[in-house]
Amino acid sequence: QVQPAESGGASVQAGGSLRLSCTAPGSTSNSCGMSWWRQAAEKRREWVSGISNRGTTTYADSVKGRFTISKDGAKDTVYLQMNSLKPEDTAMYYCAAGLWVSTPLSDRDYKYWGQGTQVTVSS
Repeated sequence: QVQPAESGGASVQAGGSLRLSCTAPGSTSNSCGMSWWRQAAEKRREWVSGISNRGTTTYADSVKGRFTISKDGAKDTVYLQMNSLKPEDTAMYYCAAGLWVSTPLSDRDYKYWGQGTQVTVSS
């Protein structure tokens, strides 16, 4: 079983940057795809970005050009570099692992989930 654990959430000003980390022991050896999701208050959880075991990356249109996903397979860790943050990026950010889905339509597409890390962007 893979158990992701996120870190790096914080409160920042609009235009600022943050880097989130997700450590998921066993994710590399199990050839897991990894993804980031977010859920704002009173909204459904939405997919943000994903990276396959081979390094293919995908992004939601809302973050394309501002966020970058990467991974360190040796550390079983995935990163989400977030630049030019906007107040609408405020949400709980979750890391998920499982079979690779390039553009998931539902959070049920991923099996293993972390507890989340809060990102708050103020204007």
